[in-house]
Amino acid sequence: MEARNHTWVVEFLLLGLSDDPGLQPLIFMLFLSMYLVTVSGNLLIVLAILSDPHLHTPMYFFLSNLSMVDICFTSTTIPKMLENIQTQSRAISYAGCLTQMFFFIFFAALDNFLLTVMAYDRFVAICHPLHYTVIMNSHLCVQLVLLCWVISVLPALLHRLLMLRLSFCTHVEIPHFFCELNQVIHRACSDTFLNDLMMYLAAVFLGGGPLAGILYSYSKIVSSICAISSTPGKCKAFSTCASHLSVVSLFYGTALGVYLSSAATQNSHSTAAASVMYTVVTSMLNPFIYSLRNNDIQKAVKAHLRGIFQWPFFSHSHNSGL
Repeated sequence: MEARNHTWVVEFLLLGLSDDPGLQPLIFMLFLSMYLVTVSGNLLIVLAILSDPHLHTPMYFFLSNLSMVDICFTSTTIPKMLENIQTQSRAISYAGCLTQMFFFIFFAALDNFLLTVMAYDRFVAICHPLHYTVIMNSHLCVQLVLLCWVISVLPALLHRLLMLRLSFCTHVEIPHFFCELNQVIHRACSDTFLNDLMMYLAAVFLGGGPLAGILYSYSKIVSSICAISSTPGKCKAFSTCASHLSVVSLFYGTALGVYLSSAATQNSHSTAAASVMYTVVTSMLNPFIYSLRNNDIQKAVKAHLRGIFQWPFFSHSHNSGL
């Protein structure tokens, strides 16, 4: 029997978005800026919601959870990418790659399910307004978020366990800026049928399931809004879910665009660049979408910022002419 030159790799090589060394400083500054905006914007939303008692409602409770997940989601990929560019190294350890993959799948799934729960919240608020406070009580809200966490961790853990059965050749290059599941699986030297099967099933479960729930909720919402006789009433009802609908459209639109682009082209760098849209840009834009479309969030954010700049340190610095 011929011996196979397969072994467990010590590290993978992340090829990133470009091979051009001259573009690396530009890519570093661009992604560092987007990461800082993402973290600060989402963190500001969370702090504003926590500090304003008027925002302690189910809708803003789910929004604060979504903002925290967006921070974690981008933090699984961008810091490692920035480190590799800064150190001029493309390496990521085998354990590090599997860990990154686990948290990326986990937070992506959690994003999906939280958007679905938020759609259900809007469905109850618009279709059953008189029973909203009874249905969406604090216990149910906490249970829904905990359920999202439990359901999200299962596919992430399953994929990580399935990756342990694969063997890789000694030289593994991943044409991406993070350990993307599909790219890593197709670099394996052993049979990947089970991994591919579970990957497609998980895509249907994590993508199709939540999307179906969101579409169903909004079909009922649209029907209820159309039944409202007054035009101002329709506008007010629609405005309560406009921000969420914008975020859903952005998230699923960019993710679908990446899928279609990867199916249409064999250019791995183009696919990696397209992935930036749903891995970074969506999380960065979410705070702006909710801030621009929601007066309550705007007031809370402004009040929180005023509180920050009224701290003794800032007041002393201002009075000292610094």
